[in-house]
Amino acid sequence: MKATDVRAKSDDELKDQLASLKKEGFNLRFQAASGQLENTARCRQVSRTIACIKTIMNERRRAAS
Repeated sequence: MKATDVRAKSDDELKDQLASLKKEGFNLRFQAASGQLENTARCRQVSRTIACIKTIMNERRRAAS
């Protein structure tokens, strides 16, 4: 997901998406540990998207104060 897509979303949408991505990341790590993970690149995509969302949320928080 691109940063422009993330910036277009509201704070509530970002919080919901962040929660779902964290759950997905947990499930992907669990699958990787048990040897059932087929798409290993998805772990990296999820972690980078989480970082992007957190960065933009932090930027908004700093701009508000």
